[in-house]
Formats: sequence, structure tokens, C-alpha cells
Amino acid sequence: MIESGGEPGLQDKRLEILKTGNLVLVDALNRIKWQSFNFPTDVMLWGQRLNVATRLTSFPTNSTAFYSFEIQHSKIALYLSSGKWNYSYWEFQPTKSRNITFIELGSKGLEIFNDKYKKIAQISSFGTQFQPLRFLALGNKTGNMGLYFYSPEKRSFEAAFQALNTTCDLPLACRPYGICTLSNACSCIRLLTAKKGAGSDCNGGFSEGFCDKGQPEMLELSGVSSVLRTAPKRVNVSKQTCENLCLQDCKCAAALYSTSLRECFTYGLVSGVKQVERGTGLTFMVKVPNGTQVSHGKSNVKKWVLVMVGVIDGLIILLVIGGLGYCLVQRRRRRRRNMLASDNNNT
Repeated sequence: MIESGGEPGLQDKRLEILKTGNLVLVDALNRIKWQSFNFPTDVMLWGQRLNVATRLTSFPTNSTAFYSFEIQHSKIALYLSSGKWNYSYWEFQPTKSRNITFIELGSKGLEIFNDKYKKIAQISSFGTQFQPLRFLALGNKTGNMGLYFYSPEKRSFEAAFQALNTTCDLPLACRPYGICTLSNACSCIRLLTAKKGAGSDCNGGFSEGFCDKGQPEMLELSGVSSVLRTAPKRVNVSKQTCENLCLQDCKCAAALYSTSLRECFTYGLVSGVKQVERGTGLTFMVKVPNGTQVSHGKSNVKKWVLVMVGVIDGLIILLVIGGLGYCLVQRRRRRRRNMLASDNNNT
């Protein structure tokens, strides 16, 4: 506890750290004049409340983008923001379209309340975890949101809940213009350009945009989607119309088209791209400079990109199979040596 009484306006005021971890400034009547809980960063402690329009923010290293955990009237959500672009990649909505007023971290989960202080939903911890929750954190590396408890056995904080449980559902699992494959590995949408050849960066040297840079074209990737939501959407349109919408907007970098729903989503950045199972009817289109291919047809470029994704997946599968085969061979050799040693001992 720190007390102060000498300076004007600070008479009989003191700073205290409560059991909840909240740093408060109180007056002589123990009334809170200021508290750190009102200014959260990337962590929410047990017992802390966050009202609507409040958010936690987290900044990954070596990136101009940042993550945020936001409380809105209709939902709580995780967002990826870069420049003027703002896309959600995880959302939780109470049933029956009930409005949210504030959230509070309890011992067993994240509790959601309405304006009458009635709990309307809860995000609970999973598994057989008996320790109370200590804090909620928004990771600065992954952008994942987790609820954490202290494990006496491991002597460390462990996640009792995580919003996203697979690598490819993370918005920055791969660098821009990269694809997160079905084996959770990253592959570049690498392109052959007439001027630069096969560059080392996934963006191929055109991530700075397409405004005032000539007429671009769209590269189609079947079986590829995006984890980014809340993108501008057009309904009841054809794939050609969707492609044209992105081509006519120099700030559009990619588009996602659903054949079954006839819906078109346009994006200002190429992130959160992942491979999905065939037959989903999704086509992801990336804007590239006109004449990207050297002397190959446009279809060949598409095939080359998809082959790269398949090759990486295939190599990983071969490595796994090879490792299993090696373990089996070594195990058989050990058994044979043991049997021979046992026979020798018996004789």
C-alpha cells in the first residue's frame, strides 16, 4: 500500500493492490477513484469485468497487424486488424439473440451478462480441471484466446480453454500469401513472374498493392478458403462477377466465392488462407500482376501452386511413414537380439 497526503488533490489517497490483482486508488472513505481493471491490455484477471465496447489488444512481433478481443452487444469476438482492414476470426454469440452488457471471468468460465445483471451464457473450461481459473489472455504470437489455471503438479499455468484448437484456424499461422495445408504446414502461393522469377517471399513482390500499377488478373485456387470473417459480402452473384468486383477495386487483394451459396467475399489482405477438403464449392482468388506466368498458361500456374501444396503434404506424410517404418525395423531387430540372447543363455 502506498499512501499520499502532501500534494494538492491527493490528500488521504492511497494505492492498493487487491486480492484480484486490481490496482486501485482510493480516498479516505475507501471509494475507488481509479483502477487498473478499467485499462486492460492483453490479460483479464479473475473477478475482472469488461463492459461492451471494451477490448483487449495484443501485438505480434515483426508484423504491422494486431489482434483484439472485443465485447459487442451481439457477440464477443477475436479480430485481426491491419491498417484500415478489420476481420474477425472467432466469434461467440449468446442464444436467442440476447444482448451483452458486460463479461466477467469466474472460477469456472467466462460469464456473460445482460443489462439486468443476469448471466445469459458462459464459456466453460474443458476437461477434468479442478483448479479455479486465474486469468484470460490474448496471445501475442498466435492471436488465440485462452482461459488459464495454475497446475500445482506442473508448477505452471495451463490452458483450460482455447478458442482455436487447430493451427490453420489461426489468422497468421502462415505469412501473407501463404497457405496453411491440411497437414498444418505452410506453403507459399509462389508465382513465376516475368521480371523477378521465383522470389523468396510468399508475396512475390506485389504485397504493396495494385493501385496505379496496370491491369492485374485473378489467380484461382480451388479447395482453399480463409479463416477471416466479416469481409464485405455480395450475394446472388456469379464467380465471374465476384472476380470482376475485386479486379475493379485496386485495394482488393483477394476474393472468396461459394458456388453453392453464390456469395462473394472480398479481402484487403491475403492472410488466414487455408486448404480445405475438396467438394466444398469454395474458390479463393488472389489478385496478381498481369502476365504473372512466364510462358505457361494460366491453368499451369494454378496447377503449379496446388502441386506445391500437395508436394509439401506428401513429403510430411512420407517422413511420418518412414519414421514409423524405421521404428518397426529397430523394434524387430531388438526382439531378435533378445531372443538369440535368451537361447544362448538356455544352452
